Amino acid sequence: MRFPIPSGVFSLAAALCISAPLFAQNDLDQHINKEADSLLATYKHLHENPELSTQERETSALVAADLRKSGYEVTDHFGQYADSGLTAYGIVAVLKNGPGPVVYVRTDMDALPIVENTGLPYASHVKVARAGGGEVGVMHACGHDLHMTVFLGTARMLAQLKDRWSGTVILIGQPAEETVVGAQAMLRAGLYTKFPKPDFVLALHDSSAIPAGKVSWHAGSLLAGADSVDITVRGYGGHGAAPQAGKDPIVIASEIVIALQTIVSREMDPQLPTVVTVGSFHAGTKHNIIPDEAHLQLTVRTMNPEQREKVLAAIARIANGIALAAGVPAERAPIVVVAEDHVPATINDPELTRRVGASLERALGKENVLAGEPIMASEDFSLFALEDPKPPISMFWLGASDPVKLKDAMEKGTRLPGPHSSEFAPLPDPAIRTGVKAMTSAVMDLLKK
Repeated sequence: MRFPIPSGVFSLAAALCISAPLFAQNDLDQHINKEADSLLATYKHLHENPELSTQERETSALVAADLRKSGYEVTDHFGQYADSGLTAYGIVAVLKNGPGPVVYVRTDMDALPIVENTGLPYASHVKVARAGGGEVGVMHACGHDLHMTVFLGTARMLAQLKDRWSGTVILIGQPAEETVVGAQAMLRAGLYTKFPKPDFVLALHDSSAIPAGKVSWHAGSLLAGADSVDITVRGYGGHGAAPQAGKDPIVIASEIVIALQTIVSREMDPQLPTVVTVGSFHAGTKHNIIPDEAHLQLTVRTMNPEQREKVLAAIARIANGIALAAGVPAERAPIVVVAEDHVPATINDPELTRRVGASLERALGKENVLAGEPIMASEDFSLFALEDPKPPISMFWLGASDPVKLKDAMEKGTRLPGPHSSEFAPLPDPAIRTGVKAMTSAVMDLLKK
């Protein structure tokens, strides 16, 4: 494209300002191209050798070694699980490059207990022993292998382009995201006190709803908060032929299951996403025995603290009310327990996220940056915003699907496996290149000289 120059006026500085962003992006592309084969090999190795939550020993060692090779000061085996003798395999890598803000970039590292069924030449065949006996397959079915590869690529780019930015980059390799204990383990161990305090915290997550080569972002609530709720419904057991002699907890629990559905449909704002799902119902041992108890397990997803409190209060009220209506005395009222492993909603700081969004558009072109949507999945990235100094956080979506397959799924209704599926298979190229360029650009924009 030609730019007209006014007669008699020429500013070399102005011309350089116009061309600098384009030159910088082309230069970044060249650096990424040089690392592309190495990063793809790393991705395939990680995919083929997954490790479960709290067991990420070899994965952590690989990531730490790569960061050290790139020139980072690395602390490994960082983290402290609550009341546990488990070793935490967290990684903290620091690269100081003059005065300026401190930017954290976080990746997760763990895999899922799933037998892979993708048919990929680099598919996982890893199996580990179950606690109760037998074996379980292990698979990177949530894209953490893709996250780590982009993370390492970003680390290399930032180290190679130190003349373009000023400040401190801290890269966080977080274990145990799938069991939502890894972020807290690193914070408990003093992440924000033993290392420079963050001004910004960034992350990305792959998405099967976005084609590889594109990204999306959304300011505000991005991921739901999650609670696990256990309800023990107590009655009085007896003979199945004499139900009138007892208080049947199976019938009471069944009524509770149905009534819980009205929390979403009749108590919550229909424009505010809410999920109350009963995932488990266990009761009884034999055809003709009315048991003393029935057990329900629920997952609850909410988007803000006020909504969460309202939903949890409604669950307790409905359970107790139905038991009371069935004639169950107060001393046998249902026991409702909310698990301690609650993770709050991930809320992208609006100002930071708009800055990141602008960086993504400059780096990738507006046509490759889509409007993002919040989803009801959850994870523990949100916790990084809640520990003093309570830094702004932002996560964006990285496209991972084959564009042709995604188009067929949208237009023809063909099945497209997504995260947590045994058939989930991201398209590593161009997803890796796109992720590295996007995250590197976002970090360098926050650390502009």
